Amino acid sequence: MKKHLIAAFALLMSTAVTAAEYNFTFAHVLIDETPNGQAALAFAKEVEEKSDGRIKINVMPAAQLGGDVEIIEQLQLNLVQIAIPPTATLGNFEPRVQILDLPFLLPSEELMIKVLDGKAGREILDTLEGHGMHAVNFWGAGFRHMTNNVRPIDEPSDLKGIKMRTMQSPILLSTYRNFDANPTAMAYTEVYNGLQQSVIEGQENPIANITSKRFYEVQKYMTLTSNAYHGYAAIVNKQAWDSLPEDLQAVMTEAFNNARDLSRQLTNELEATALENIKKYTQVTELTPEQLEAFVKASQPVHEEFRDTITSDLLDLVYEEINR
Repeated sequence: MKKHLIAAFALLMSTAVTAAEYNFTFAHVLIDETPNGQAALAFAKEVEEKSDGRIKINVMPAAQLGGDVEIIEQLQLNLVQIAIPPTATLGNFEPRVQILDLPFLLPSEELMIKVLDGKAGREILDTLEGHGMHAVNFWGAGFRHMTNNVRPIDEPSDLKGIKMRTMQSPILLSTYRNFDANPTAMAYTEVYNGLQQSVIEGQENPIANITSKRFYEVQKYMTLTSNAYHGYAAIVNKQAWDSLPEDLQAVMTEAFNNARDLSRQLTNELEATALENIKKYTQVTELTPEQLEAFVKASQPVHEEFRDTITSDLLDLVYEEINR
């Protein structure tokens, strides 16, 4: 009996010594196999290793704790400490973040990196501080493209009347209304069934998400529009972040930056091969420069409609960085 007590006490002491000082839940809606799902796992591993076990990250993928809106609300309550929601969804909590959903704002990956990792990106992230969130950086899943079951999309007028699913974003809804489509907001996890049952006829997503959710199985047409960059903001509950000493904040920040770079690298690698698979199921259209310019021109009224919401200062700063 005494030996059992000694063994139990030794186990308890060992557990106490090795127990993490900080236990954080990292929730997101993506499956582990996606680029950002892989980046989340790599982030958790790096943080635990470089903090010498002082921080434990419990990754909860695939909408186990709800959709993006629910996850953000839980993060604000400190029930979840880390998340990577799309900026489109965060725009419902802080209107200025919606800037990244402006159609055809970021014309290339090079300029996307310049803006999101630069001064403008930092100013966008800092708008979340007043909402109980510490935003670290932008992960990403590539540029969004349009798919549908009605007709090939070669010009803005081809979208007329098509029931397009969007994220819960005022700018995205306005964009498709501006194209005379019939947009409706729907949770990401419901899109496949919505397309299959013809509740919606089309949607927009980056290639990584179209592939992981197999949307190509229930869509006839795809147009490579690159109409917006599908950014994810890496956010931490502000109370949880402020509870960390500076050395552990540094560990977290470095791991966030490495995960950001990994998510972009894996996205590019996936897109290089995934598009060929999509073409086996779906007719894919690549826009000519003239066709793309028609979309850009048709989108300008949306930029002006939301200028006051986003603020002219922030919008002009992004324009300046793009054109510099």
